Amino acid sequence: MPETHQPETHQVVILGSGPAGLTAAIYTARANLAPFVIEGEPSSTSDQPGGQLMLTTEVENYPGFVEGVLGPDLMTQFRDQAARFGAQFLTRKAKRVDFSSRPFRIWTESTEGEPDILAQVLIVATGARAVMLNVPGEAELIGHGVSTCATCDGFFFRNQKIVVVGGGDSALEEASFLTRFGESVTVVHRRKELRASKIMQDRAFANDKIDFIWDSVVTEVLGDGKVSGVALTNIVTGEQSTLDTSGVFVAIGHVPNTSVFAGELDMDENGYIKTTDGTRTNVDGVFACGDVQDHIYRQAITSAGSGCMAAIDAERWLEAKGEA
Repeated sequence: MPETHQPETHQVVILGSGPAGLTAAIYTARANLAPFVIEGEPSSTSDQPGGQLMLTTEVENYPGFVEGVLGPDLMTQFRDQAARFGAQFLTRKAKRVDFSSRPFRIWTESTEGEPDILAQVLIVATGARAVMLNVPGEAELIGHGVSTCATCDGFFFRNQKIVVVGGGDSALEEASFLTRFGESVTVVHRRKELRASKIMQDRAFANDKIDFIWDSVVTEVLGDGKVSGVALTNIVTGEQSTLDTSGVFVAIGHVPNTSVFAGELDMDENGYIKTTDGTRTNVDGVFACGDVQDHIYRQAITSAGSGCMAAIDAERWLEAKGEA
């Protein structure tokens, strides 16, 4: 007879291994809950092990690192700290979940048989990914002049020419923030009119440091080792041009990594998981933290803080059931 597959059962399973997931792992491990972290698969996207910080270079706004720290190095330290306290790791992606009953069922392979993992408590920390332009030069120069976070990286572009791509509120917020540092900020938008709210448009138009290039798209990010400019195409006239710049901030939106939870967890209109009373979701015993439920702050430190919250919420939930 063929062997029957026996799923592994864990008291606490954490999906995701960015700042939120690894902080949750540190706290639950120190609480002797033996967390099992499904950390994702290596890829070029932000749902890889370590999350979006794996695609950055210098991080200077995380407390405790006076001289700054490389994003991948910071996440390695997070992971090593969690492992030191006993967290276990599986380098795969969750392909399917079933929260209809406890223990919760998780599949990490694309099979329709028995689940791989059973969880008494689940912490969702799968993060979000920035929508990218997908043009030549962009991926190669991420962290070397290409960024998706003005709050994180604006400081590096003092007295330099900066380009922001996008036309919504996020793009104009990034552009306005970057005028504190840059010599100039040019917003490149594919339409003749912005999608941003009127108040954000009024602020941007009134800012002498912000210029606009309309009806245009970035077709290539230029540079050898670091950004030196962008290639532009006017989508109305077809005219092509280049623009010198040291920094390209892509602000065309973020997408939470929540597709696997469709039909299982309540989400807002943009796909972010809804949480109440801290990090609780609509499913009792499932908690969410980090960028997967935060579309406002999107910082490593706020993600880490919410990972701590999720761990404490999960521990108290188990204690209330007499299972901790």
